Amino acid sequence: QVQLVESGGGLVQPGGSLRLSCAASGNIFRISTMGWYRQAPGKQRELVAQLTSLPNTNYADSVKDRFTISRDNARNTTYLQMNKLIPEDTAIYYCNAFLSRHERPFAFSDYWGRGTQVTVSS
Repeated sequence: QVQLVESGGGLVQPGGSLRLSCAASGNIFRISTMGWYRQAPGKQRELVAQLTSLPNTNYADSVKDRFTISRDNARNTTYLQMNKLIPEDTAIYYCNAFLSRHERPFAFSDYWGRGTQVTVSS
């Protein structure tokens, strides 16, 4: 089985910072892309940031110049450094990985973490 476990969420004041982490574990053969999505109450889940194995990065316009995604391939871990947080960033943040498993090394699928709550409020 494969598990993605997020950590680092919490309550922060506007203008503050948080760093999210997501560790993937299990019978992983290769991870192609890791990323972060978020879902605010009453809204659809949206892409926040994504990092491919090339590596290429992709950010939502609303977080460019404030958020930075990084990846530790040796640890199968991705990080999201969030600076200058605003109330509109309040959401549940989900980790995503597009990966293959040892039993089918060339068959890639999406896997998701359970999410971590980020609340930006004074």
